[in-house]
Amino acid sequence: MRILSAIVCCLLLAACGSTNSQLMPDNETGSTAISSEGGQRTLGVNSYLWHSCLDTLSFIPLASADPFGGVIITEWYSAAQAPDERMKVTVYILDRRLRADGLKVVVFRQVKRNGEWADAAVSPETSTKLTDAILTRARELKLATTPPKN
Repeated sequence: MRILSAIVCCLLLAACGSTNSQLMPDNETGSTAISSEGGQRTLGVNSYLWHSCLDTLSFIPLASADPFGGVIITEWYSAAQAPDERMKVTVYILDRRLRADGLKVVVFRQVKRNGEWADAAVSPETSTKLTDAILTRARELKLATTPPKN
């Protein structure tokens, strides 16, 4: 929720310099542009991917989220059923277009051994499943906001 508030504040502050500003969606890239008398500035990442990442990772507290650079870093997260295991996720949005190769998900895992956290191997399918979930949610968001063609 803090991240969404920060994004809204950034957009509002960016629009403050003009008396004739408005937000305009870019249906090709899914990004949000800020238009004013001085020109148009586009956010750095695909908004469908950005919002779908936040939705998909909403169960993990965020350590950092940069909508202009396209990087989301979570805090360490332990599920209630596995308190001796934790994970951390870093997502890189690499493109303004909604494409599978425009997203990179890196998962880190640690297990508690003798009271100390130690790095552990992560199944490659973990990041694949997260990537698939993010892309599926991004497509849902795009379909929900794209006007039907006549």
